Amino acid sequence: GIHRAYLEAGANVIETNTFGANRLVLAEYGLEERTAEINAAAARLAVQERNRYAATAPHPVFVAGSLGPGTKLPSLGQADFDTVHTSYNQQAQGLLKGSVDLFIIETSQDLLQIKAAILAVKDAMADSCVRLPLIVSVTVETNGALLVGSDIHTVGAALLPMDIDILGINCATGPQEMRPHIQELSR
Repeated sequence: GIHRAYLEAGANVIETNTFGANRLVLAEYGLEERTAEINAAAARLAVQERNRYAATAPHPVFVAGSLGPGTKLPSLGQADFDTVHTSYNQQAQGLLKGSVDLFIIETSQDLLQIKAAILAVKDAMADSCVRLPLIVSVTVETNGALLVGSDIHTVGAALLPMDIDILGINCATGPQEMRPHIQELSR
């Protein structure tokens, strides 16, 4: 129903309901062994609604596989890089099995977490012999930095060489507060 509502409102892209569906988060509920399965099922649901709507849609519609920040940040020592990478890789594999059109790593707060997620998604795509667009969206706090302290200039400099397709900023603050960071990112 949520996917349908977004499509009926005119969305060009809908996201899978997998923001918190990586292995580390699912382990908090004893579901870590079902990471790929849960992500594939969520992707199939979104794709099913997209396909149902696409037959009469006035514009193309795509499904983005959503990968949220998780609950363990490597820069804070809550999980090591390899564990975070494995967690995102299993999630990305499931999203690919469910036939997403692109990936969005979103609400990102930690450059190490972002890098682990990017590499995990790229590894999953390489294993599946596909190349899909990859979006990264970071959360800039009111102090002008990500949760772990990186400013938007540092984020851009660190992620530019990683060959992502889109880098954006999302909802930690309001639109007015985001303006200077968007301007800096645009520069």
